[in-house]
Amino acid sequence: MKALLIPVKDPANAKTRLAPLLSPDERRRLAWAMFEDVSRAVADVTRADRVYLVSSFAPAIAHAQGLGWEVLKEATQAGESASIDWASAVLAERGVGAVLRLPADLPLVRAADLDALLAIEVRSPAAILVPSREGTGTNAILRTPPTLFPSRFGPNSLALHREEAARAGIECLIVNNERIALDIDDPADLQALLELGRGTAAHAALAGMHIGLRIADCGLRN
Repeated sequence: MKALLIPVKDPANAKTRLAPLLSPDERRRLAWAMFEDVSRAVADVTRADRVYLVSSFAPAIAHAQGLGWEVLKEATQAGESASIDWASAVLAERGVGAVLRLPADLPLVRAADLDALLAIEVRSPAAILVPSREGTGTNAILRTPPTLFPSRFGPNSLALHREEAARAGIECLIVNNERIALDIDDPADLQALLELGRGTAAHAALAGMHIGLRIADCGLRN
């Protein structure tokens, strides 16, 4: 059985690196818009047997339940790695053989991107990593079994995950995907979203905030 696992934290604590450009309320609205974009992509995925949300954020839980996803409720949120590893252990106990962790801040992702990852046949134990745009982060990770090695999300997570995989005795398959590669963490990512994300909820949210003018003021616009 293959599953998608989406972690969502309280958006009140989301996207702090965007604080120079966005107010706390704007960051919350952007985080939710990206979650909506990811939700729309996941709704059309055909190769996942189950979709799980791990969260303690009540609106995200209600949203997931409305979509028919299964929910793993957290009592506390110590960090994304802790959330993913706890959820992966639960899913392994439930008989899930492979878990694809997908962050909720990938506004460009499409169902075809996720189906393509899930269609890759790997023999367990194995892992697939999708790098971030700058090539140092991990924007999607599939592990089989789900608890194959610990999560190391944060700075330089791609190298750290490869090191963990090596300690587990496997070599990761690296798959590049330009839509999955764009997560939104800093002001430069907002510029890329404005250029590439027309038609997404996140793009519409940014347009409503007139963020382009602020990016220009910060000297990020070419």
